[in-house]
Amino acid sequence: MANSASRVPLSVLLHDKASEDEEPKKKSREDWRKAKELEEARKAGTAPAAVDEEGRDINPHIPQYISSAPWYYNTAGPTLKHQRPQDDPKAHCSGIDEWYKRGVDTSKVVTKYRKGACENCGAMTHKRVDCMERPRKVGAKYSATQIAHDEFLQPKIVSDYDGKRDRWAGYDPANHREIVEEYLKIEQAKRELRAQKLKENPDLAEEEGESDEDKYVDEVDMPGTKVDSKQRITVRNLRIREDTAKYLRNLDPNSAYYDPKTRSMRDNPTPNLNPEETEFAGENFVRFSGDIKKHAQAQLFAWEAYGKGVDVHVLAEPTKLELLQKEYDKKKSQFKDEVKNKVLEQYGGEEHLAVPPKALLLAQTENYVEYSRQGKIIKGQDKPIIRSRYEEDVYINNHTTVWGSLWKNGCWGYKCCESMIKNSYCVGDSGKGVINVVESCEPENSFTTTDSTTRSTATQENVSAAKEDTEQLTTVPSLGNDSGSESDLDESDRRGGTSKKSKKKRKKEKKRQQREEKKLQEKQSNGKDKLQLAMEVEELSQKRAEELLKQDERKRPYNSMYDVKAPTEEEIEAYMLKRRREEDPMLAFMEK
Repeated sequence: MANSASRVPLSVLLHDKASEDEEPKKKSREDWRKAKELEEARKAGTAPAAVDEEGRDINPHIPQYISSAPWYYNTAGPTLKHQRPQDDPKAHCSGIDEWYKRGVDTSKVVTKYRKGACENCGAMTHKRVDCMERPRKVGAKYSATQIAHDEFLQPKIVSDYDGKRDRWAGYDPANHREIVEEYLKIEQAKRELRAQKLKENPDLAEEEGESDEDKYVDEVDMPGTKVDSKQRITVRNLRIREDTAKYLRNLDPNSAYYDPKTRSMRDNPTPNLNPEETEFAGENFVRFSGDIKKHAQAQLFAWEAYGKGVDVHVLAEPTKLELLQKEYDKKKSQFKDEVKNKVLEQYGGEEHLAVPPKALLLAQTENYVEYSRQGKIIKGQDKPIIRSRYEEDVYINNHTTVWGSLWKNGCWGYKCCESMIKNSYCVGDSGKGVINVVESCEPENSFTTTDSTTRSTATQENVSAAKEDTEQLTTVPSLGNDSGSESDLDESDRRGGTSKKSKKKRKKEKKRQQREEKKLQEKQSNGKDKLQLAMEVEELSQKRAEELLKQDERKRPYNSMYDVKAPTEEEIEAYMLKRRREEDPMLAFMEK
């Protein structure tokens, strides 16, 4: 405390005239000892406390870093003024409505020259040197005529930080009222002119009724829009309340950054999803997708061309710019090829360019691939297309479509020629008319060797004759698995792996089937019930299936002769009655 009282600030030393020629005296050890004893006595209460400039006692227990005043306060004694609340600078500032008055004071009319006024115009608020009027030939001091009005006595404006940067400081709102009244007068004149036109020509009322904004403005109710018919304003909100907010699409705090001030999210909040499936993929996706990249490249090319002396503009001459860019790219590629060929001709090494990729040479790659426990690719590589083990899109016999590309009248066929016969020869559109005559479906292998010339020139009689021939070859639908057909015999002979005994067995089997078919035809001719007949046919087919299952797979005949017609209701009912029910507990006893 004693140190702060005895210290002399630098500013006091500079301004003290008495100490200009003399150096300040240094404290001796005795002075330091006395000051220390006085400070201890004040803390103990034996000596009176220090007093500031206002007569207040200073607590001796206050730390020195609080009681010592800064050097720029110019204090010669102990004080705590720097620790007390300072005066608010805004209290001395001018108000928000206080501003400089404009114009002159017209409340007084002066007719005589006043002493001390301007000698040129006669105003009291300025001198002749500061007069802004045209210099008169005879000043107001001598003529005493046309005495100018005095200016307003301007107040002293003291603005704070915000007041100095207020762009509307001193603005009079009454000035804007004149603009509003002017536009109201124009609007009123337009309405009167429109009413006069409608009075002269009433037919225009219907045409202008649709575009009349004043009539239907109150009925406008769009989401996110407020319309006031009186003030004629439209306020558009930044986001429709029915829309999902951008920051709610991904609640992960580490996802795309959302700027609440501008309500923008530049990155994609859901990068794992496909951008085509997501409703919002970020604002940068719109900026850098589509033809925007091409436009940016065209703009860059235009700037580079203009810098090299070519007068072209991307908006003024887009066609010229596009042609120049195409020509530039073409010549650039040609130049690269020429340089590459020259280097190869001179130094060689063309055989090193056609090398396999590094993944095959080094048996490793940097492409990240993640697999599941089942060995399927999860991410990191395009998923392979799952294909069938059978051959796909293989066209035979001059066909351009595959078998099964046409479904007509309950039958499969070829779409190119509308042929319902499998493995038939395609004759194109010329065979469509012939095939359409046949109402029912033909067996698959009936006309496998038909020539295109005979198909194109076939008539109705030939088709009916061929149909009769196929009816002789066609068997009952459930007995279509002809194991003893001639085609199977020929094929077995070609293989050379069958014996004479197997041929005899097949012939016997064929004769047995023919006898069964004759019996069924006789029953059908006798007027037997269709359902009962279908059940007998189903029993024969099940027996035939059991016999085939008992045979060896290598000796089992091919299933090539079958009808592709849809089953009848009786056949479906017979199948449902005769089908094997594995869940039946009495099935084993019935078989025994």
